[in-house]
Amino acid sequence: MTVEVRYFSRGGNTKKLADAVAAEVGVAARPVSEPMEGRADMVFLCASVYAGGPDKSVLAFLRQNARDIGRIAVLSTSASGRSTHGRIKAAAEDVGVAVSDDFFHCPGTWTLFHKNRPNDEDCRSAAAFARAQLG
Repeated sequence: MTVEVRYFSRGGNTKKLADAVAAEVGVAARPVSEPMEGRADMVFLCASVYAGGPDKSVLAFLRQNARDIGRIAVLSTSASGRSTHGRIKAAAEDVGVAVSDDFFHCPGTWTLFHKNRPNDEDCRSAAAFARAQLG
């Protein structure tokens, strides 16, 4: 099974999750700004919540790479407690990409909220989520 880990992170919170997942599955975490170089059976898509949803670059990544993505598993961080899963799932399904109903979400540090999150336990949980998605 071919696996990719992709992320969008402005402050580094979501990149921490992406790096933990990448270490677990044995690939490099790469930003969504880099195009895919071939088909991936599973893409772990790590995206933060900004203004109520994922950054537009995450949605552009889905549109530009839809034919090369077999399935997506979503991981996200936010200060609000909301996940990007629903918005990513809707956008992915619009371009014919399947998204796991299961997702991982944890708080992310933002100004005075959720200091030091994601923490080591969050990263271990994200890695365990990835392991479970791969069966």
